[in-house]
Amino acid sequence: MTDAPAPAPDPRAGATIVQADLVGTSLFALTAGIEAMFLQRWSEVIGIAVAVGLFVVGCVIFFVAYLTAIQRSRTDEISIVNLFLLGGGTAPRAVARRLNGLLAAQVVIALVTSAVRPFTELAFGILVPVFGLAMNGWWGARHGRFPPRVIRTRTRRRPRGAPPDTAGGPHPDGEMEQNASHG
Repeated sequence: MTDAPAPAPDPRAGATIVQADLVGTSLFALTAGIEAMFLQRWSEVIGIAVAVGLFVVGCVIFFVAYLTAIQRSRTDEISIVNLFLLGGGTAPRAVARRLNGLLAAQVVIALVTSAVRPFTELAFGILVPVFGLAMNGWWGARHGRFPPRVIRTRTRRRPRGAPPDTAGGPHPDGEMEQNASHG
């Protein structure tokens, strides 16, 4: 009996996760842009609060996504790349493109704004892409499509020079092999 592949994930599945990622990225872009343009204390405080807030939320969601993926890994073959970057058909192309695009936007915004004013509070923006990775992982863990887990059994290899008919079978003398060496 062969297992049928899991149905393709619905492109609308996890819309709340995609929307939350969009809101977080937009908020980061807005506050980082304001912080980069204005040298006032209020903009720095708001920018740091948003960057650190998204980082902390991202850490929590990352942990939840990882725990969810561990539970799914009992029945599904989950790879880190497919889970956190939504590759290999894990997500519909539109969803993967949107979530990975938001992650890329977070990285670009963090790098550009911190390059505008190096060695300032804008460096906190470098923490924000953890939020994007976490959202990708959460979507993948909850809605992603992964192949079924294949249980591999260990087989005993045929010793060099042994005839094929004795490979993996009982010992010709009827004795059981042991792991300890005989000396």
